[in-house]
Amino acid sequence: MLMRHTLAACVLALLPLSAVQADPVVVELFTSQGCSSCPPADALLGELGRNEDVIALALHVDYWDYIGWPDTFAQPAFGKRQKGYARAAGSTVVYTPHMVVGGTDHVAGAKPMQVMEQIAAHTERAPGMRMTVASGPNGITIRAEADNPIDPPARIMLVTYTPSQTVDITSGENAGKSVTYTHVVTDWTALERFDGARPLTVTLPPAPEPPARRVVLAQGENYGPYLATLRID
Repeated sequence: MLMRHTLAACVLALLPLSAVQADPVVVELFTSQGCSSCPPADALLGELGRNEDVIALALHVDYWDYIGWPDTFAQPAFGKRQKGYARAAGSTVVYTPHMVVGGTDHVAGAKPMQVMEQIAAHTERAPGMRMTVASGPNGITIRAEADNPIDPPARIMLVTYTPSQTVDITSGENAGKSVTYTHVVTDWTALERFDGARPLTVTLPPAPEPPARRVVLAQGENYGPYLATLRID
């Protein structure tokens, strides 16, 4: 327990202060309940997610299910997403734990200092695109605007996640462990393409039942950088 509190203190102390009007930086963790190397990275993601400057997202993959424990959160789409990142980086290799910061920077394993440096670099980048949220009689809408045309266009995506859930693992590499997972992605839906030529308004589907939460992300096509991010729930 002391080690966990020490990690939390270090992570929160080292995270940079937000630049003016900077959007939160997305940190994606590709992980698996059947991966013995993943719990430290799972814990790191949980601490990162406590900071307002970070949108932490855990994407559980299913390609380790064959070694003895089928991940209860895994979706094939998340492994496909990770392979997309690998291709964008000129590789064919996927692994866990694997963090992607800001859509462009890759970290293998749980390396707090490296992740902090990358988060700091992304918070210092001037935003060229903005998203705002509004509630009206027809529900929640998102408005996207850009200073200049975006080429290639951005993909605007709605991501739903569960803040925290504990799993008792009874087989596989982590057999006998009870692990609390945070920021577990349950749905990743593409909404619209946005080229920045004119403002775009998107109406979101109804909110999920609590405790689920949602974020809207705008990412350059073909697994490019995140251009704008927004918390909804």
